Amino acid sequence: MRQTKHTRRAFNIAAVTGLATLAGIAGIVAVQAQQKTVKVGITLPLTGADADDAGKIQHGFQIAIDEANAKGGVAGYKVEAVTYDSGTATAGQYDPAQAATNTKKLISDPAIVANLGPEMSGEGKAMTPILSEADLATITPSSTNPDITNPAMAAQFKPKGKAIYFRTVTTDAFQGPNMANFFAQNLKVKTIYILDDSGAYGVGIADSFQKQAAANGIKILGRDQLNPKEADYTTVLTKIKALKPEGLYYGGVAQAGVKLAKQAYDIIPNVKKGGGDGIQGGSFLKGAGFPSVEGWYSTNAGPHLVEDPSAAAFVKTFADRYKDQPSDYSITAYDAALVALDAIKRVAESGKEMNRSNVRDAMQASNLKTLQGVVAFDENGDIKDRTVSVFQYKKDAKFPDDDIIHQQAYLGAAPQS
Repeated sequence: MRQTKHTRRAFNIAAVTGLATLAGIAGIVAVQAQQKTVKVGITLPLTGADADDAGKIQHGFQIAIDEANAKGGVAGYKVEAVTYDSGTATAGQYDPAQAATNTKKLISDPAIVANLGPEMSGEGKAMTPILSEADLATITPSSTNPDITNPAMAAQFKPKGKAIYFRTVTTDAFQGPNMANFFAQNLKVKTIYILDDSGAYGVGIADSFQKQAAANGIKILGRDQLNPKEADYTTVLTKIKALKPEGLYYGGVAQAGVKLAKQAYDIIPNVKKGGGDGIQGGSFLKGAGFPSVEGWYSTNAGPHLVEDPSAAAFVKTFADRYKDQPSDYSITAYDAALVALDAIKRVAESGKEMNRSNVRDAMQASNLKTLQGVVAFDENGDIKDRTVSVFQYKKDAKFPDDDIIHQQAYLGAAPQS
């Protein structure tokens, strides 16, 4: 058929348009192919008794990573998270042996230049010697045992010498003693009984609480250790009841804490009960529930953030995306990820090789404004801020029983001396 002038013109336009479209697609593919990828690990106990709190932390990490990638990545790098679960059915909670196994997997991938986590100090103690040998820095939003970053224990936890374990919360060298100050100064407790759950975190924070409580003139009536796998703590609680302490302090996390709260409600209902950040979260609140948790005091090893106006946008994003309320440690997790991403960015922009050692060095030099304020570290990797926040579980019928924001009252910062 004879081709008209208009037909030829239409064909030419279509051909040019098609070529342009193909060129555009090819350009996008080329850009995507050229974009480099950098990996960060995430290590948390996502199954077992710690899963609720660990999930809130994971979501905080992920929001920061997703926001960075939505802006085109970090200095030309797309950020990919590689997640490992350190909870096991055998332990029923976090498992240090699994954390060590996961860390060996992390260091086997040279593209992983930093790690986010862990949640628990027992994991951290198992991970850090391995991380140190590989020069792979980790940043935790919730692990507080001071041994890991104590220079006196460097041979055990950082054999290569450099700080490898960074925190966006303070340690139990402040959390335990400051809560002891609160018991003495605010609650006017004169006698107390102390329990721990045998874990690295629980023993450490109970030790530091006990030392400062005694220094404050509080009489220590006794101390016992709970086996997290046992179901019945009535024997020790009955013994405590007979001693008639004014206060009970529990160092530990939810696996034992949930059972303790339920049984203590029946046996020693009128004793003033408290603990650290191991019971300041959804795992404890949802596991024990009201009325068992009513009146318990707890701490966070950092500032109270979820009700701060500066964090309102984050809280809304978290709630909209996950249909859940964040914890303060969701925000310290978000901030931890920001610190790691900023370190990666500074290495990329410096022209240095993108490797673990350079990212570690950049993380050590961090001075970054985050939701909790400026995050900077001392030479050991500990955050310079020493704030410890105190809360009390109080049922508010206007909100769901498991609403971690509204079912506890923020009482203020704990006394530092």
